[in-house]
Amino acid sequence: MKLLPIFTIIFIFSAIVFAAKDPNTPEKITDVETIVNRANLMAYYQGNDGKAKVKMTITDKKGQTRNREFIILRKDLKDGGDQKYYVYFLKPADVRKMVFMVHKHTDINKDDDRWLYLPGLDLVKRIAASDKRTSFVGSDFLYEDVSGRNLTEDVHELIDTTDKYYVVKNVPKKPETVEFSYFNVSIDRKTYVPMKMEFYDKKNKLYRIIESQKIEMIEAKEGEKIRKFPTVVKSIVSDLNTGSKTLMEFTNVKYNINLKDIFTERYLRRPPKEARR
Repeated sequence: MKLLPIFTIIFIFSAIVFAAKDPNTPEKITDVETIVNRANLMAYYQGNDGKAKVKMTITDKKGQTRNREFIILRKDLKDGGDQKYYVYFLKPADVRKMVFMVHKHTDINKDDDRWLYLPGLDLVKRIAASDKRTSFVGSDFLYEDVSGRNLTEDVHELIDTTDKYYVVKNVPKKPETVEFSYFNVSIDRKTYVPMKMEFYDKKNKLYRIIESQKIEMIEAKEGEKIRKFPTVVKSIVSDLNTGSKTLMEFTNVKYNINLKDIFTERYLRRPPKEARR
């Protein structure tokens, strides 16, 4: 299911704000596919493109921390469809100028294309589809968290509707390809922002949680109008097995900035100006 954290990142980008007619009384929907599709748009497709500066703080079980800072760029090829992502690392020195790029495909028969540029080795590495659920640069986020999980990979079930949230259970159609047995997502009924994701292992034990901790309304021009996009600017993922946590904070968030075609292998070694500042 393509819901975020980085998801967050996960999280930052969507195309349409679905609000209830009465802002104080959220609509009640019973069709789970409508719910997950709206949440997917809210999590990944705000505007036609987007940019943000991200600070990542990784804290291990002993309380020791490591930081990462990077710029993330995103461009939609089609609303709710294929996308491109470009992540350029600014800090610390050991990851500076490293680049992670994704060409996301919504066709279930086509794997996403992922590249990692390692400047110290001057090496471009393709990330295999089998590695998409491994750690993203040593954090508690996974590569798949960056660009999202394909909605068609899971069976969705609406298991609860509270005053604030829709709670959707997602069971993988191919359980042998993932480490979890299912995950639940709590979706805000007013905005459709995914607020919490809970992953359960093969023994049905909760082992991983992603939470949206802070949301801001980001203004951006869309045509001749100014729109406000509800945006997750602070999220955290917790690994209950290792005791580690990763906090992600987003600043300088912008939408509809008219990004050019910078999502090519050529720009892995020569990052565009949009990624450097």
